[in-house]
Amino acid sequence: MKEIIIDSSAANQRFDKFLKKYFSASSNGFIYKMLRKKNIILNDKKDDGSSILLEGDTIKVFFSDETFDKMRGLDNSADEYNYLKRLNYNLDVIYEDDNIIACNKPAGMLSQKSKASDISINEYIISYLINERNYSIEDYRLFHPSISNRLDYNTTGVILGAKTLQGQQELSLALKERTIDKYYICIVKGKVAKDILLKGSLTKNKRTNMVKIIADGNEPQIETDIKVISSNNDISLLRIHLITGKTHQIRAHLSSINHPIIGDIKYGDNKINNYYKDKYNLNSQALHSYITIYKEIEIKAPLPEVMKQIIEDKYGNMEF
Repeated sequence: MKEIIIDSSAANQRFDKFLKKYFSASSNGFIYKMLRKKNIILNDKKDDGSSILLEGDTIKVFFSDETFDKMRGLDNSADEYNYLKRLNYNLDVIYEDDNIIACNKPAGMLSQKSKASDISINEYIISYLINERNYSIEDYRLFHPSISNRLDYNTTGVILGAKTLQGQQELSLALKERTIDKYYICIVKGKVAKDILLKGSLTKNKRTNMVKIIADGNEPQIETDIKVISSNNDISLLRIHLITGKTHQIRAHLSSINHPIIGDIKYGDNKINNYYKDKYNLNSQALHSYITIYKEIEIKAPLPEVMKQIIEDKYGNMEF
């Protein structure tokens, strides 16, 4: 018999969900069979898996050592953990507490992997926690830290991640209830004369991975609040408040009013993109997730150097 004591990092989740993560190499059917046969019990009682775990709860598991290790998938977890430890990427961490981490994502980095061979900021965050915060292999087996918001591959700025189950639950709820405020800085083509609140519907073409804005569509409404910081006849510097958050929303919305973001290959203007690429070596859209406000905490990501240089050349020194 083996005994598992629930600590604060594993509390406040369903018993069966905990077991599925803990015994990661087992099937769902195996877990529920063991619950029915009382080979897994909670606080010395039979449980169907629906109970919410509390700190201090005791789980008893009546497996052989061989079955226990096999169902935990210990060899696979160890291989994954050691691989992540070796990544040891030097993250730009801009905020961290016991449950939440925020990083300044550079251009040219995935938010999450789309195939097994990818390396995203999510893997680098785990590597950072292993190397800098003593995140143990047992911690990793019970909970994989993960990001809560995505940025496009070539968009820079604030990425929020959960270090613990509690952090994941808090961030998921905040995103669902839209209590996280996200602000972006971008540089667009042409003169934007006044502040605008853009509304519309967004549809996605899965084949091209591009979206289209429709003024009065049947899809759910999107809203993009635009404030003009500075503007001239060539380009405008804007602050964007993302009221809703859909794929490519800011990029497509600005392009739909003929003010595409400079450097944006999908939705932008090739001529102006080439000019800024040649002059400033701008190889990504000039769109930066600048400030995220979470629980009245302002998390601020410094602008990329290339954006700072363009702004300085066009408008002089500016404080944000």
